[in-house]
Amino acid sequence: MKIGFVSLGCSKNLVDTEMMIGMFKENKDTIVNNPNEAEVIVINTCGFIESAKEEAINTILEMAEYKKKKCKFLIVTGCLVQRYKEELIKAIPEVDLFISIDEYPKMWEEIEKTIRKEEEKNHFELNYQTREISTGETTAYLKIAEGCSNRCTYCAIPYIRGPFISRPKEEILEEARNLAQRGFKEIIVIAQDTTKYGIDLYGKPKLAELLQDLANIKEFKWIRFLYSYPETITEELIKVVKENSNICKYFDIPIQHISDRVLKRMNRKSNGESIKNIIKKIREEIPEVIIRTTLIVGFPGETKDEFEELYEFVKQTEFDRLGAFSYSKEEGTPAARLPDQIHPMTKKSRYHKIMSLQKEIDQKVQEKYIGKSYEVLIDGKTFDGKYYIGRTYMQMLEIDGIVYVKNTKECHTGDFIQVEIVDAKEYDLIAEIK
Repeated sequence: MKIGFVSLGCSKNLVDTEMMIGMFKENKDTIVNNPNEAEVIVINTCGFIESAKEEAINTILEMAEYKKKKCKFLIVTGCLVQRYKEELIKAIPEVDLFISIDEYPKMWEEIEKTIRKEEEKNHFELNYQTREISTGETTAYLKIAEGCSNRCTYCAIPYIRGPFISRPKEEILEEARNLAQRGFKEIIVIAQDTTKYGIDLYGKPKLAELLQDLANIKEFKWIRFLYSYPETITEELIKVVKENSNICKYFDIPIQHISDRVLKRMNRKSNGESIKNIIKKIREEIPEVIIRTTLIVGFPGETKDEFEELYEFVKQTEFDRLGAFSYSKEEGTPAARLPDQIHPMTKKSRYHKIMSLQKEIDQKVQEKYIGKSYEVLIDGKTFDGKYYIGRTYMQMLEIDGIVYVKNTKECHTGDFIQVEIVDAKEYDLIAEIK
């Protein structure tokens, strides 16, 4: 059959989608990108915050329209289903099968019964080794754990995905070696909190050790790791990043806030001083490092002074990359029951104030790259062919900006080339081949 996929939400969810695609391909089904051609449409949903839930519902309803055309079956999986399966069954009868995350082990059995109206002949399952990489020919995600045990008061992930469970190191390395053999040159190590990797399996953090083992796979030109919480960034981890040329000098540290009182109400394990100290240490040890962070504004009880403290901290720190969210009240989370919920207009105002400040910082950061030389990974070409599209180590796939490289010499997707930055836009860079 012809199967179409829609993957919503984070990169961890995307890996699940890639495993689902791999499962169908093992059964010799055909994967199509155009929903007009699909006989079966599978939507892997996100249910993290209110806006993500709205996007998921809208996408399901949009895809349901294709049942008036060639599509015979609509299947919905993922985080939204895990949280609201019974409500969704009642609300959207156009969907033929809802599969929650808990039901993933018997996913194929349920799909076979639904779309082929028969008992399964094959026994396929979600498999990291057979997943179909959807992020191009050169870059792949490497998921090292499931779930989260941090229990931040605003976050629904532990209720959706369960506790933090590390994958065994040898299993991860086997998948990594497989990706290297398949020609991938950049891998992005992901989990809900990568710095907690190994604590549940080995009794202590093992991310630094895992990254060193991955760095020893010389086919990988770039290795990134995301979502490293400040309280578990160790000297050993900084040292491994510093000493290995194929580990990108890039730390993604979601701090959420800087006020001790707000951090405590969020049930974060760090405080303002420890956050400032770890950022200072990383920058001292690795001068060329890029530090990205995420913030939440308008958390219940956040005072004007506490927001101003956050604002001044962002101003002084000058993060290379920064994203912010207005607090989203998620049912079932402790923060949803906290008093002093912030008015939506106040949250919106604080969000825009932080992002306006960061826009000024971004401009300053971008301009310092002009005249400097960097290695760029070529991801593709513009429609008109005038520029190659690439990224430096400073730019995470689909999150940060890109580099437009003037097409003056022949290059191919997957090439690493030396360029000089000649101009800087708001988020992107313009470069010439050296």
